[in-house]
Amino acid sequence: KMIVVYPFMYTSKTQPQCTAIDEANVACYDNFIDELTTSIMPYIAEKYPVLEGRENTAITGFSMGGREALACAFARPDLFKYVGSMCPAPGLTYGKDFAMEHKGQFKEEELVFAADKAHPELLMLCGGDRDSVVGTFPLSYHGIMANNKTEHIWWLVIGSDHGDPAISSGIYNFAVRLFK
Repeated sequence: KMIVVYPFMYTSKTQPQCTAIDEANVACYDNFIDELTTSIMPYIAEKYPVLEGRENTAITGFSMGGREALACAFARPDLFKYVGSMCPAPGLTYGKDFAMEHKGQFKEEELVFAADKAHPELLMLCGGDRDSVVGTFPLSYHGIMANNKTEHIWWLVIGSDHGDPAISSGIYNFAVRLFK
């Protein structure tokens, strides 16, 4: 059994939702880790009979959620043993897309886990080969992690755009590997 939580991850104190793909709005997604660790996770632990600790904790997401799942994993590897990222959006590392220039939450060389520290048992990236929204960013993250020797699974869904079957295939293949 597991509890699955689908939080609203746009964390602005001044506006209720994303209004554009720009630096200010994207920063509100990047603040999600604070909301997750100081509010959501403690609330779940208080209200539900969950097993706590990284051995019992997974994080995954799609698009911007996939990017933020990766960001949470690299920022706080002590919290997540299982990490899935489906069609992750640009901005985990520096890059440009149709909307903007992304400064990047991490430098490419930072997408690695220290050998003597906690790291995910499962780190899975999934993307569609015809993704017209995030383009080749999922593949670029795979390449960066491969170059850094960051152990992960790369799951490419042939014929998928930004949606299904990449989402359902990715989530399925992530979920069947959880909590083994």
